[in-house]
Amino acid sequence: MLLIKKLRLGLHLARGLLVALLIFPFLSEAAKHRRIRLWSQKLLRLCGMRLEVEQHAPLPESGVMLLCNHVSWIDIFAINAWRPVRFVAKAEIRHWPLVGWLCVQTRTIFLQRERRADARRIMHYLSDCLRDGDIITVFPEGTTTDGRSLLPFHANLLQAPVTTGKPVQPLCLFYADEASGRHTMAPAYIGETSLIESIDMILRAPPMTVRLSVGAPQYPQEGQHRRAFALGAQKAVGEALQAFLPEAVLPANGSVGSRDAAFDDEAGDSAEAVRI
Repeated sequence: MLLIKKLRLGLHLARGLLVALLIFPFLSEAAKHRRIRLWSQKLLRLCGMRLEVEQHAPLPESGVMLLCNHVSWIDIFAINAWRPVRFVAKAEIRHWPLVGWLCVQTRTIFLQRERRADARRIMHYLSDCLRDGDIITVFPEGTTTDGRSLLPFHANLLQAPVTTGKPVQPLCLFYADEASGRHTMAPAYIGETSLIESIDMILRAPPMTVRLSVGAPQYPQEGQHRRAFALGAQKAVGEALQAFLPEAVLPANGSVGSRDAAFDDEAGDSAEAVRI
C-alpha cells in the first residue's frame, strides 16, 4: 500500500513539473494560481489530508505578508491549497529534487541565510514586492516544530511591511488525526528526519485534517519597531494555536528571536538572526 501511495505521489509531482514547464509560460497569473491551488489540493488528498479553513477576517487583495507557524515541508502546499502565494524559503530548498524546481516556478523567494548582503537584498526586494501587491508568506520562527509549541518570531523580515506600511496577517496551521481530532506528529519535519522519511511518516499515518486559522490583518503603527510589530503577530498566532491545542507551549511574554550582529539593517541596529 505504501509503495502505491508513493507512486501516486511521484506521478503527481511529475505532472506538476510538466505543467510548470510546458503550460505555465502561456498562462496568466490568475490561471497559474488556479492550477497551483488545484494541484496542491490534490497533493494533500494523496497524502491523506483534508483542509479546513477557519477564516476570521478577509485577506487583503494585495500587498500583505502572511506570518505562519512552521511544522513541515507540506505547510507550503496546505497554504497554497487555500490561496496560492509567494514564499520566502532557505536557499537550500532550491536544490531539492523536484520540489526545488517547482518552488522556482511558483516564484519562491530564496534567502541565503549566512550572507549579510543577501539579507539586505531580500529586505529591499520584499518591500518592492509588497508595494507591487504581492502576497508573501514567511515562517518567522525560522525552523520547524512538532506543532505543539510556538517559537519566538524573528522580526528581521518584518522590516519590509514596517517600511512600506503594508499589513501582516497571522496564520496558524494545526495537523490533527481525522478520527479523534487530536494533534498528530506525523507531518512534523524536525530533528534529523530526512525528506524521504517525512514523506513515509505522512503516507503511513491515518487520515489527517489540516486546520488553517486566518487571523485579522495587523498594520504597523507610525514609528513602530519591527520587533514590537512581530510581537503582535506572534501573540495572534499563539492564541490561534492554543484554540486548537490548549496545552500548546508559547514564547514568554515579550520574547522575540535573538539578535544577530552579523546582520545590520540600514538604520544601523542589529537585526534578528536570519533563519527561514
